[in-house]
Amino acid sequence: MSNSADSTSRPSRRFKPVRLLTGAVFALAGLIFWMSFNTAHGTNIRTDDSMLRLSDLIQERSRKNAGLDESAAAAREQVDALARRGDGGTAARNKELAALEAAAGTTPISGSGMTVTLTDAPPNATARIPGVPQPQPNDLVIHQQDLQAVVNALWRGGAKGIQVMDQRLISTSAVRCVGNTLILQGRVYSPPYKVTAVGDRGALRKAIDSSPAIQNYLQYVNAYGLGWKVDQHDAVTLPGYSGTVDLHYAKPLA
Repeated sequence: MSNSADSTSRPSRRFKPVRLLTGAVFALAGLIFWMSFNTAHGTNIRTDDSMLRLSDLIQERSRKNAGLDESAAAAREQVDALARRGDGGTAARNKELAALEAAAGTTPISGSGMTVTLTDAPPNATARIPGVPQPQPNDLVIHQQDLQAVVNALWRGGAKGIQVMDQRLISTSAVRCVGNTLILQGRVYSPPYKVTAVGDRGALRKAIDSSPAIQNYLQYVNAYGLGWKVDQHDAVTLPGYSGTVDLHYAKPLA
């Protein structure tokens, strides 16, 4: 061929840095997509199905624990009845045993008392007081410290027994909240939360009114509409604790 033909031949391509960078980005995106698909095994990893399944599992376990508590309570009553029948102790010994059972919270207790009810504010609540900032989500729900403040105040007020929701509290009971749900002795509860105490109503009310933690909670009641209600009872009966009394603790790995 002649030199003129060489001058019309197709010029060689040169890959600019921008094109190289674009190709690398697409390659990386493909790698990430493949890894996500492989990890999810073909499922939608953005769905809330796993959380829903966990919630269902917790609710199911709570119902199962409630059934076990009822079975344990029935068995305990039978054991106690047999023990009393075969016990050759004196009346003084039996009286001492009854006092210990009452102090432990395993027998029903009756008397005057009160019920304190705490409720979340409406989800669309706004500030009710001029100059108060608009609420954040955490300002509108009952927290663990709110329930603990009520329970602690009632104990300080001389409560002879306390029941949270439908369960009697004992020395090993722990009030724990996860999100806006209460977990108490293996069972799950949602607001409104009711705390009932047996004791002198005047002393109980005085303890509630003098609690700094409760006064702080009442500021949120006034500002954002959190629920707060106190009901007085001339007579109320709390059931005995029916759950397990075994202590569970962590053990170091061998």
